[in-house]
Amino acid sequence: MKKLILFMVTVTLVIGACITTVQADEVLVRVDNLNIRSGPGTEYPTVGQANAEEVYPFLQQEEDWVEIELDSGTGWVTAEFVTINGTEAKIGKEKKGKKLSIQQDQTQLRNGPSTDYEIVYFANANEEFTILSEMDDWYEVKNDKITGYLYKGLLDDTPDTDAKNNSFQDKTIIIDAGHGGHDVGAIGATGTYEKDFAYFTATELEKELSALGANVMLTRPEDEFVSLAARVSFSNISNADAFISIHYNSFTEQPQVTGIETFYYHNQDKALAEHIQREVIKATDGKDRGVGSGDLYVIRQNFIPSVLVELGFISNTETEAKLLTKAYQNKLVSGIVNGLGRYFSE
Repeated sequence: MKKLILFMVTVTLVIGACITTVQADEVLVRVDNLNIRSGPGTEYPTVGQANAEEVYPFLQQEEDWVEIELDSGTGWVTAEFVTINGTEAKIGKEKKGKKLSIQQDQTQLRNGPSTDYEIVYFANANEEFTILSEMDDWYEVKNDKITGYLYKGLLDDTPDTDAKNNSFQDKTIIIDAGHGGHDVGAIGATGTYEKDFAYFTATELEKELSALGANVMLTRPEDEFVSLAARVSFSNISNADAFISIHYNSFTEQPQVTGIETFYYHNQDKALAEHIQREVIKATDGKDRGVGSGDLYVIRQNFIPSVLVELGFISNTETEAKLLTKAYQNKLVSGIVNGLGRYFSE
């Protein structure tokens, strides 16, 4: 009897030891601002973002996408920028090793997949690189001189590119940050000002468009009051190709209201409004309040293609919180850039 008990105790300890040494597969993120999507592909909406050194439980891999477990539900990340149990995830051969050729002199390479990262190299026309990996709108590339990240929009012949290089070359774009100075605009749920959101979005948009080769001008380059007439006069003498007025909504009586909308006044500007609205909704997965004709001074009196975008209701606490993050602002900017790119490509 004692031998039987001793045997059972021994077996239990062995089984227990085996159980405690079993570890679930883990996914380690290697870069910041990695989009988490609802399905295995860029056509699926973004449900969040992961940053470098974050770890998630691994569920499965489908081609070049890895499904991870989230606090609520699951999501998918591209396999190029994660490791599984310390080993690089396997990705399709069609992406790694492909060659590309630079189309324009002074094409910028950065040290990370975002315009937030520093420029580390200016490539020349016809300079060749090998693709190491791909992350949404960016390629990681390498040649015998440098390894860096290249924005797809700087390539003429990239099939997955939303905004092509020649769309922005030699284009002049005016960005109008609404309100300013003593004119604070709408007031957010926690006392934030529309003027500050508009200015931040405008300056981020300026950086992105400049990186793509556009000539960008701001109607107010700092926090100052500029009259509507002065904004329009500045635009009309500029001979610019597009005028984008950045605004945010507020409806304090119904703080649950959300959504994004774009206005035009002249019928010929409807296409520009539609492209921008479509791409911003695609980038943010926000509520689509549509495109409409608006009798608004800065677009009514403008001689160049002009739209006014209302990028969200700051009276909604959830929207206001998202707008305070750089990650969500980047989505808004990306949508506007892609919309402009499609408009200029027509």
